[in-house]
Order: sequence, then structure tokens, then C-alpha cells
Amino acid sequence: MFGFKKSLSIPAAKDALPGRASPIRTAANHFLNKRALKGPYPEGTETALFGFGCFWGAEKKFWELGDGIHVTAVGYAGGPTPNPTYEEVCSGRTGHNEVVFVVFDPKKISYERLLKIFWESHDPTQGMRQGNDIGTQYRSGVYTYSPAQRKAAQESKAMYEQALKGKGYGAVTTEIIDAPEFYFAEDYHQQYLARNPHGYCGLGGTGVSCPIGIGAKAAAAAH
Repeated sequence: MFGFKKSLSIPAAKDALPGRASPIRTAANHFLNKRALKGPYPEGTETALFGFGCFWGAEKKFWELGDGIHVTAVGYAGGPTPNPTYEEVCSGRTGHNEVVFVVFDPKKISYERLLKIFWESHDPTQGMRQGNDIGTQYRSGVYTYSPAQRKAAQESKAMYEQALKGKGYGAVTTEIIDAPEFYFAEDYHQQYLARNPHGYCGLGGTGVSCPIGIGAKAAAAAH
């Protein structure tokens, strides 16, 4: 689509596209469960944000979990350009990542379960790419909304990195940072693979299981 080679580094704010002051148009409701994408969300729910390759397939990984997931949405985060469009993100000049926003009920599904899905659904050692998808918008990232989420993400990263090294993989390149502003993607991207069941999905895991939660289960079983 673009006639220049995309940079594999995030641009500084002064070099990024200017974006726009107003949000771009998106869908009002989730295609599958009809709940409002932008809320209000039920009391007691929490939010999570992940990036791990093309967001069409990444979002599906979470809505498939069913009960406990209130709503999922795709969008852009992590770069300096406000309210970017998909074409702008694809240019590599916004610094944004393609991300999945998840609203979940922690009484029904734990954040650790979401992390396990995240780690096992992609190869987090590839830097600014995921398979054949290359660019800053395909980087691996966990964007945390609380100190508890950050701690869980960092601990799971350490555990999974050890598991991957045991199978010959290199260092994990996943960024773990406080959640930046999330910009909803265009309406046609929301729940794309529900609307287009045979659509493209370039995600592929390593086949290595993430041991998150195993220690706690083993300890509980010992009592």
C-alpha cells in the first residue's frame, strides 16, 4: 500500500503524523453480544490491553473465552499520534501498536488467564513483527492498568521466557508498560473475524505452554 520502507522504530512525537483532535468513527456495539463498546461497563469489571500481531485474530482469542468477558474491542495504542486511522498506523509513522481492549469480570476469569492466552497465542521473541506481519504495529506488548497487573505481567514474562529458552527460543521482546491512551479502530475492524469467518489471521503461537498459575494450583493441591 505504501511506497516506502516502513521504519521498525517508534517515531519521536516531533516526527510522527499529527493525527486529529476528534476520535474516528467506530462501531457502537459488539457484533456478537451487542454490548456497548465504549461502556458504561458493569461495576466490578476490569480492563486489560494487549498487542500481539494483527488485531483481528488477537481479539478473537479473547471473545472466544465466553463467560467472564464483557466486551472486546480493537484499536491503537503506544504511539504519539492522536486518533490515528488504520492507514496511518500501517504507515509506521504513528508509533502505535494494533491492540485488543478487554473488559472482563475478575470473579469469573482471572487476569492471569488472559495473560496465558496472550503468551501462548503468539511468538513474543520477534521484535517488531509477528510472522509475516512486519512493522511497529505488530510488536508484542502488555499495557497495564494497575500495579497488580504490571506485577502479574512481569512475573509471567519471566516464567515464559524461561520456558521458551528451554525450547531454543531467544529473549522475549514484549514491552510491559502502563497503559497508554487507547484509540478505538474503525467500525469494520471490530470483531472482524466474526463478520468475516474466513478472513486473514496471521497469528501463530510457539506451541510452548506458559506456566502461569501452575505454581498456585500446585500449592493449593498440596493443602
